[in-house]
Amino acid sequence: MSLSASNSSSDKTVGGVNNPSVVITADWDGPDDPKNPKNFALWRKWVMVFTVSFSSLCVTCTSALYSSIYGQITAQFHISELVATVGLSLFIFGMGVGPMFVAPISEFYGRRPIYIASLALFTIWLIPCAAANNFGTLLAGRMLGGLTSAAFQSVAGGTIGDLFTRETLQLPMMIYTATPFAGPVLGPLIGGFINSFTSWRWSFYVIIIWSASLWVVMLLFMKETYAPVLLRKKALRLQAASDKSGTPVQPGALSMQKVFLRSMYRPFLLLLLEPMCLCLCLYTAVIIGTLYLFFGAFPLVFSNLYGFNLWQIGLTFLGQLVGTFLGVFLNPLWGWNLQRLVQKHSPDGKEIIPEYRLPPAILGAPLITIGLFWFGWSSTASVHWIMPIIGSVFFGLGVFLVFQGVITFLVDAYPLYAASALAANAFLRSSFAAAFPLFGIQMYEALGYQWATSLLAFLTVAMLPLPYIFYRFGPRIRAKSRFAAVNQPLL
Repeated sequence: MSLSASNSSSDKTVGGVNNPSVVITADWDGPDDPKNPKNFALWRKWVMVFTVSFSSLCVTCTSALYSSIYGQITAQFHISELVATVGLSLFIFGMGVGPMFVAPISEFYGRRPIYIASLALFTIWLIPCAAANNFGTLLAGRMLGGLTSAAFQSVAGGTIGDLFTRETLQLPMMIYTATPFAGPVLGPLIGGFINSFTSWRWSFYVIIIWSASLWVVMLLFMKETYAPVLLRKKALRLQAASDKSGTPVQPGALSMQKVFLRSMYRPFLLLLLEPMCLCLCLYTAVIIGTLYLFFGAFPLVFSNLYGFNLWQIGLTFLGQLVGTFLGVFLNPLWGWNLQRLVQKHSPDGKEIIPEYRLPPAILGAPLITIGLFWFGWSSTASVHWIMPIIGSVFFGLGVFLVFQGVITFLVDAYPLYAASALAANAFLRSSFAAAFPLFGIQMYEALGYQWATSLLAFLTVAMLPLPYIFYRFGPRIRAKSRFAAVNQPLL
């Protein structure tokens, strides 16, 4: 056991507690301490990985599954399809705003309470959605459900990092990273079958059963993994054992109010002052906006051109799902490429700089553009329906690769402010994902399927060079940054 005591008045203790006269700081009992999450049993680690991954899959699936109920709710509530789309947008916007509140709370109370509360509230807010007798109730449930689902977008990646060392992190992180892309694609697929044969309310009943089952698994098997919270609790126990006078103890570190304020303004500060962060976040925002716009475009294309019914339209999203899984299977290639770049450019053959994370995005960027043009110009009645689906495979693969490169780059480029960089990315891309579906159907009807998709493709053409520009010149740009880590330029 590591235990230190001093009469310092400083309150900046990570795993410690203080009182007016003594500060006690706790540490792990050596490298093999069984209470260290990195030393948990392997089976428990993987149960926790799959629990948070399936929870992420559940909430992202819920976001897009809603698009399959448009036909029934427009008839029942006497609303237009554009108004119905607001329910999709509100959920996604909630997912983007939520991390700004969830992340600072997790710093104080740990990850496990956040997961349990978040999944419970998410499940509760599905109930008014399923039982809604008016559209306002459905919208309120969707908005609150999106807000309470945020833990699995902002905290889950940290849990996996808590459990695994850098050498063993690749596979579990790859599995988790696939879920935000697989979930939205599974939504219309599952919803298409449900809403073809029964009431739209069963779309929510199925998710309630899914999320409630995950909540039980979470309650039984999820342990706290956030080291500062675990060490703080250990320090509190040590303080209680040593403080016979009953002097009150308080956790060190910043107050909750200060952490909340910091979590609210710093993401916007990065967007305003950091060109790399702004440009890459805008790029991912356009991509995710396009992905969610497709939930309205695919039904138009495949029902009007090919006469597909609802469950058949759901199956057309399998192209994007195949592209996502191809991206997952390519992950070992990028691990090998990372080691090659390190050995080639680093003086000691060990230093990893953020730009080494960008090659997947450099490859994925043109694949997105190719996929969009392919989908758009093959969407004609004279061309077989499989051709636009093949185009969506390239799009899905490109989206996964770009996100893999950009997200890991942001984490490495802003190591002290990684949470803020990811919150900025989540907010911007959720804003675009919420906005794009609101004009997607009108755009496709006004411009036609070919030119509407081409307009989206031209947007990606304008941003296509960004990953390479930051790969080539990133170190020089970071050298002038107030927030980013600094490394030597690439040769």
